[in-house]
Amino acid sequence: MTTYYLHEPEFSGTTTDEWDDPQLEDFHTDDLSDVSSHFFLSVSGFPPEIFTDCKLPVVDPDGNLNKNALATAKSGGRGVGVVNDIDEETKTAVENLIEDLANEHFEDADFGD
Repeated sequence: MTTYYLHEPEFSGTTTDEWDDPQLEDFHTDDLSDVSSHFFLSVSGFPPEIFTDCKLPVVDPDGNLNKNALATAKSGGRGVGVVNDIDEETKTAVENLIEDLANEHFEDADFGD
């Protein structure tokens, strides 16, 4: 099993804009400590060693928690279910955090199973 480090992403607002996974060049900085705060997981800890260690982005480069990103992270083709070699405990923790953030910050969210 790969060890994944989980943390709650940092954000300053929310959005329901369309979502596409950000690339490093989309951010206004190349400081991995700042960039990694937009993601749920890292394989090398927080801050990560390299950008590609970050998994499951849910905060856009402008600092907004994105409802569509949460939906993608929950069950999309790029979501927690397809993260390579993730253990069930971490997967469940990510799913619970997704549901908590969605329900707390988006009135019409229905991310529960």
